[in-house]
Amino acid sequence: MSLLLAPRTRLSLLVVLLVAAGVCVLLYEPQRILSEGWPPGLPVGSAVLLFAAAYGVCTAAFVPRPLLNLAAGAVFGTQFGLVAAVGGTVLGAAISFGLGRIMGQEALRPFLRGRWLQAADGQLSRHGFRSMLAVRLFPGVPFVVANYCAAVSRCGWGPFLLATAVGVVPNTAAYVIAGASASSPGSPAFLISFGFIVVSVVSGAIVGWRKRHRLAPPRTGDPLPELTPQHPPVVSGASHGP
Repeated sequence: MSLLLAPRTRLSLLVVLLVAAGVCVLLYEPQRILSEGWPPGLPVGSAVLLFAAAYGVCTAAFVPRPLLNLAAGAVFGTQFGLVAAVGGTVLGAAISFGLGRIMGQEALRPFLRGRWLQAADGQLSRHGFRSMLAVRLFPGVPFVVANYCAAVSRCGWGPFLLATAVGVVPNTAAYVIAGASASSPGSPAFLISFGFIVVSVVSGAIVGWRKRHRLAPPRTGDPLPELTPQHPPVVSGASHGP
């Protein structure tokens, strides 16, 4: 195997690429779209596609999704903003998952030795769609972190992307509606969307706290439960006949 294809080399390239993406975000500040708006003159369809593409790249470069969701609502309104945000979310998840799977999985899997890491890897590997759907529905784990954790696991592409596309809709819609109605913070749409965001965050924290024991497999040295001894049947030597 050539040096370029070695797992550690690919992992190093991935780290360099992510650091460079983070630096570009700090330098170019894509969040300025919130204050400056989308360049005028573009058709709505083209603008939505370009925004979704930029959204995907920005999420892979660690730009927070809530900020991008608010921008989508503020720029395009509720309907087109939701399409752009969900499309960009799936694209960003695919970029992160692909980078982690191609450049980091082989190098990082040997380090999955901790109890929590092994348990999380087992959940994502055996129940990819269900586990990712829960992560997307109940925010708590950062978006990029969840993407790269799934990439290191044996979760398949199909369950990962499908769970992402379905699971992000409720929370993304709440942020998009909040962004679209941010000019009137006293409106029912803004208050309902903001309340949903708060409830989803609190619910995610409660669910994660109550289900944390599922990610804690029993220790190797834990004693096994005692079993009731089974005695063989007693055979009497007395005769049963005359």
